[in-house]
Amino acid sequence: MVTHDADRTNETLRASALESARPRPQLVRESFLLLDGEWGFAHDDADRGLAERWFDGRALGGSILVPFPPESPASGVGETGFHPVVWYRRSLTGAQLAEVGHAAGERAVLHFGAVDYRASVWIDGQLVGCHEGGHTPFALDITDALDPTTDEHAIVVRAEDDPHDLSQPRGKQDWEEHPHAIWYHRTTGIWQSVWLESVAPQHITGLNWTSDLTAGTVTLDLTLSRGDRASARVRIAHAGRELAAATVQTTGTRATLTVALDGQSNGQNYEGLLWRPGQPTLLDAWIELDDGERTDAVASYLGLRSVSWSDGALLLNDRPVTLRSVLSQGYWPESHLAAPSPDALRREAELIAELGFNSVRVHQKVEDDRFLYWADRLGLLVWGEMAATYTFDERAVQRTTAEWTAAVLRDRAHPSIVTWVPLNESWGVQHIASRADQRAFAEGLYQLTKALDPTRPVISNDGWELGTSDLWTMHDYEADGEVLADRYDIDDAELRAYISGIGPAGRRVRLPGTSDDGQPIMLTEFGGVKWAADASPEDSWGYSEAAGAEDYTRMLASILGAVQSGTRGFRGRARGLSGWCWTQLTDTMQERNGLLTETREPKLPVEIIRSLIQGTEIA
Repeated sequence: MVTHDADRTNETLRASALESARPRPQLVRESFLLLDGEWGFAHDDADRGLAERWFDGRALGGSILVPFPPESPASGVGETGFHPVVWYRRSLTGAQLAEVGHAAGERAVLHFGAVDYRASVWIDGQLVGCHEGGHTPFALDITDALDPTTDEHAIVVRAEDDPHDLSQPRGKQDWEEHPHAIWYHRTTGIWQSVWLESVAPQHITGLNWTSDLTAGTVTLDLTLSRGDRASARVRIAHAGRELAAATVQTTGTRATLTVALDGQSNGQNYEGLLWRPGQPTLLDAWIELDDGERTDAVASYLGLRSVSWSDGALLLNDRPVTLRSVLSQGYWPESHLAAPSPDALRREAELIAELGFNSVRVHQKVEDDRFLYWADRLGLLVWGEMAATYTFDERAVQRTTAEWTAAVLRDRAHPSIVTWVPLNESWGVQHIASRADQRAFAEGLYQLTKALDPTRPVISNDGWELGTSDLWTMHDYEADGEVLADRYDIDDAELRAYISGIGPAGRRVRLPGTSDDGQPIMLTEFGGVKWAADASPEDSWGYSEAAGAEDYTRMLASILGAVQSGTRGFRGRARGLSGWCWTQLTDTMQERNGLLTETREPKLPVEIIRSLIQGTEIA
């Protein structure tokens, strides 16, 4: 499907007002060819496809609906067993290339949102590239591989995903044949959109926005496909008013433009353009790269905001903010890690806001960036988290480092992301408290993240056994509200003493040698109450269980009330917890501890859930 976005201002594409189906929303061109839909498909359990040259483009015998993983019902395959190698094939016609604007002298670039875990891609039998990392995007210039003697080209993808390789970053994907405990069905192969663009030989391949609220400036960093001399121009506007424009001459594959925004140095107008919950102001931007022969034009958007911490508080735009967050697995029964539709990503963000949360932690998954787009538009704060490995070795270190780097670089321009979480609960570094190499790895990930993005706090190992960290975070599934109140509704000195010792999970909150410099303290997993109105599977579970709807409401009120009473800013409280994260948004397979069912139906009336989350009386 070729899409030309019709939402224009002065005939210019506005990235802040896109339709939901648009991939890579912060770097968009006027047209693109969406390649989702039916592809040829085959399992290759004997791994004979390479020897038999399946990449030559022959029919594969089966079919699949991309971008749904073959384990999911939505794919049309629905096979959840061990299948470490799969193949995909689809045709690309000359007419489709022409429709997307491809012509002589242009470059055809094929994009993959995510392929789990290791991908190889052929065009007309020619290998054009490989990629490793199941949660991060990649793009390949396929121009030179297109066979000029045919009008129908074959795209072939081989995906390798060893279910027993525990050094692969896999998150909540089970390594056993059937889901158990808190792990779910595997996601193999293509699970995010595939699309094609036709671009100038020298074109923009990446960008990042940073803002300096004190100086009233915005900096745009561009990554370019080639280093030819060119002119890069940016325009920034809001509500039809141009705020800034700048031009720079480029001589390499990187370019930086810093522009002063009209009015942002004026204290009377300073707050009006800032991005925050309740006022998610987005600025539109248009960027042109002109090398004297061709012009590459893209649209983008940005949000002006800062994130920092001081004196025990998380600061957004230098103002304290208390996080009311929910843990989301980003998993659907019909499509697994892939969203069932682009609109489902929008609805997920809307539901989180409707339930009274101002923040979401997408757990053990680098989420589709179209979800981040809706978080940007809705003013929803997001924790960016990496999928874990389940062993510690050289491959796990190399793979996590490479994939986490790609994830941070992809998402750091989104204003909605307010913190980074490279590790969770010592997964993959189980002996971090006693092994110097595992602790060094965690410290290295913290420093790497700060080097890639110094503008956000980083949680080094969410839940317990934290080394160097910008937030102190704990996980506590105590179901007795009185016990929780005794732990967290205490004065600041007592709370600081608590995080210096053994935490609720029986492990140290902070590792020896760390320094408490007044970092914000948060309870980043709690709740987890199991209840389902219908019959639950025998293997279903939660961290605690309610006997019925009335008991479920009582338990939520007791647990949430205890934590809220210890929260900074709650009913005038000056000190205490700076935020919390409730487990969890939806039931997920055998986990029946969601506020919503798997199909996103609230277990209680929305207004009751919202009042409990916000700590208010029911209207």
